Amino acid sequence: MNMNRPTTYSTGARHFHWWTFAFVAVQFVLGFGMLVRANWLNIWDVLTNTMYSTHKLLGMIILVLVIARLVYRLRRGAPDHEPSLEPWHKVVSHLTHWAIYGLLILVPVAGWFGVQLYPALDVFGLFSLPAVVAPNKDTSRWVLWLHSYAAFVLAGLLVMHVGAALFHHFIRKDGVLARMVPWLTPRDRP
Repeated sequence: MNMNRPTTYSTGARHFHWWTFAFVAVQFVLGFGMLVRANWLNIWDVLTNTMYSTHKLLGMIILVLVIARLVYRLRRGAPDHEPSLEPWHKVVSHLTHWAIYGLLILVPVAGWFGVQLYPALDVFGLFSLPAVVAPNKDTSRWVLWLHSYAAFVLAGLLVMHVGAALFHHFIRKDGVLARMVPWLTPRDRP
């Protein structure tokens, strides 16, 4: 472990993390609500349209936020691993984090391309998302399926990520969670 590197994430990295978490949490609730109203209940009203517009807008915000977060991470790096981690923990941690980053880009990009292909680029009747591909409803169904499927995979990885952080804090009682929540300290081991 490099003694000159910090043991917690920087304030900027923590802000990026928690803002991303907040937007993604809202997106999952909103996305599920949209699917229930539109696809299962066949309700197409002002509320459903508002949910779709909000979902599109937040998706683009998440895309920009995650790209900025990745640039920040690549420039600033990350703290060294918790010293008590086993080598396989480090490998799983890296794979999980980079898979989450990849899906945090893939999901909004697939959504954006799906609404371009449909086409349904309008956001609140105020503006339209930019289009770089021509409409094709058949292809849009496949791209929007990919968007939904990738979102469910992302949700699974995020549950695993949160579960691992809580496992490290409450069971292993190490400093993994304290790296992102610096007011926490490693719990006393029995």
